[in-house]
Amino acid sequence: EDPAKFGKVLILQVIPGTQGLYGLVVWFFAIFRMGLLSGDVLPDLTITQGLQYFVACLPMALGGWLSAIFQGRVAASAINVVAKKPNDWSKGIILCVTVEFYAILSLLASMLMIINISK
Repeated sequence: EDPAKFGKVLILQVIPGTQGLYGLVVWFFAIFRMGLLSGDVLPDLTITQGLQYFVACLPMALGGWLSAIFQGRVAASAINVVAKKPNDWSKGIILCVTVEFYAILSLLASMLMIINISK
């Protein structure tokens, strides 16, 4: 209802979407490491290696999914706080960043696992 609060709530609307970006990074890095971007029709992967890539992507898939759900809830609550007390918008951002930390940990876990898969 108050257009002056748009700038304060914009960041709260954008932050929960970062998990999709992290998932895209993990997906791209995994297919690069698998050799799918080398131009070959089928990469030379064993079933074990395929399962290793699957398991390596699970932290980002599950961690990103769950943190996106909870971060969306936190962001929606923070927008309600901004509607009632516009000066407290930074508290909502801090809470959103706290949930974002778990998505970053999921990204880090998946990346480290993908890097350590032997070719």
